[in-house]
Amino acid sequence: MPHFEIHADDVTAAKGFYGVRCVWTFTDMDAGDGTEYVLASGDGVGMEHALTVGLMKRADGPGRASGPIRGGTMVFDVADCDESYAWALAHGGAEALPPQDYPGIGRCAYVDDGQGNVVGFITPTPEA
Repeated sequence: MPHFEIHADDVTAAKGFYGVRCVWTFTDMDAGDGTEYVLASGDGVGMEHALTVGLMKRADGPGRASGPIRGGTMVFDVADCDESYAWALAHGGAEALPPQDYPGIGRCAYVDDGQGNVVGFITPTPEA
């Protein structure tokens, strides 16, 4: 798993929390759909490492402290993003975000796994 995402109601507050706790710095990223999204960098985390971390605005409304676990998003490194996306849809998954290219990052797609969890696939660009 090369990438995971942390969903937050308040991205600025979450940057403060993870920035101090994990000693991360953040770089804004254009998610293409207006979503507030930042990439983290730090010891062993970032574009030059095997693991990247995204922090993004929660899309489905505010979370609740001590409420049910709402989790993050796992993004799996795959040889062919489109093929993995098609396989997931054919095996009980539902579209969350169809495959699209992110310059300097790779080709990514997201599916609902049929259990209410969103998982992603990425085929990194050679330079990523």
